[in-house]
Amino acid sequence: MKYRFLELKIHQRHLDKYKDQYPLLFKEAIMGNHIFEDSTIQEGTLLKLTDERGHFIATAYYGIQNKGIGWVLSRIEKEKIDELFFKKKLYNAIEKRIKLYNNPKTNAFRVFNGEGDGIGGLTIDFFNGSYLINWYSQGIYSFKDSIVKGLKEIVEYDAIYEKMRFDNEMIEENHGFIAGKEVDFPILLKENGEQFAVYFNDGSMVGIFLDQREVRRTIRNNYSKGKNILNLFSYTGAFSVFAAKGGARNTTSVDLANRSLERTQENFKLNNLNLDDNVIIVEDVFNYFNYCAKKELKFDMVILDPPSFAKSKDFVFSAEKDYPVLLAETIKITTNNGIIVASNNSSTIDLEKFQQMIGKAFNLGKARFEILEIHQLPKDFRTNHAYPESNYLKVAFIKVIKKSKTLST
Repeated sequence: MKYRFLELKIHQRHLDKYKDQYPLLFKEAIMGNHIFEDSTIQEGTLLKLTDERGHFIATAYYGIQNKGIGWVLSRIEKEKIDELFFKKKLYNAIEKRIKLYNNPKTNAFRVFNGEGDGIGGLTIDFFNGSYLINWYSQGIYSFKDSIVKGLKEIVEYDAIYEKMRFDNEMIEENHGFIAGKEVDFPILLKENGEQFAVYFNDGSMVGIFLDQREVRRTIRNNYSKGKNILNLFSYTGAFSVFAAKGGARNTTSVDLANRSLERTQENFKLNNLNLDDNVIIVEDVFNYFNYCAKKELKFDMVILDPPSFAKSKDFVFSAEKDYPVLLAETIKITTNNGIIVASNNSSTIDLEKFQQMIGKAFNLGKARFEILEIHQLPKDFRTNHAYPESNYLKVAFIKVIKKSKTLST
């Protein structure tokens, strides 16, 4: 298949960034960027990027995603962007994950991770024989035929599905089915020996966040035994399942979404866990803080994994500005010497800034702390060293050290 080409010049002030392998194309880097106001330029158009004297820098594609307008595909001038190009990228990515396919305890992981594997805007996940492709812009979606063909030629599969992570009313998802045999959902998968149900046909999220795999295992193996554990923004209860399997005395899972109740119950039952010792509450987390204060509830461990942005009837939460306050509220309901597992998945907050947020939160909460360990993305979520935002996940295991009250004389 032949794709459209457009030649563009990079501003001198941004040249070093792209020469140093920066993958995201942003509007301000392009000379004469008013050209993108022309609605006749289609997403998926290939862009030949040059310096001001016309010397080749890279080949990119045009595709609007968040703050960017495209991604670099190749830095080799003569390299063709065709079916073979995409097949090679997919093959190289999957080859790096071969060992994961042979793990009898885990059969769900990421096989292609966007700019970390050389094609920004595209991710592919494997779930126990089925693949799920995520398209993050109309631009990368325009290469669908080549990418799907390459995937089908490389891997064996029960089914291939897709999700569009961009707005386009012209595209009908058909539940996202592409190839193979349509699945009777849920798909049952294993992660480090535990079982979970996933659904490709129930909204944008499938039921488990694969990037937290090592964090869940750490909670089960090292922190749960005998503990009273609270899981906030619990989604389908995966953290709670691992905590319970690690010997937690009891767990409480809190999430605002109504479907979290049914999905969490399903995952507990899959793992033969007693629901009497594992409470599931459909409630706004911020209202639950108030409930804990009234009832004087404290937990030995609190797992805090909020979305980057959340909105309820009473509260609006943004990780960028509200995380320290949220963490400070969590400190109040954690026992002295208890553990908070604080997670942040905002790509605009790096590890250093996250640690500063933790410090601010403990100042607000009038307590001291010790960071016991920090986790970031697992190896299958490959990152791009020139694009720090690609390493978005930050999880800190924090010991809470509360100030003792001074006795009056």
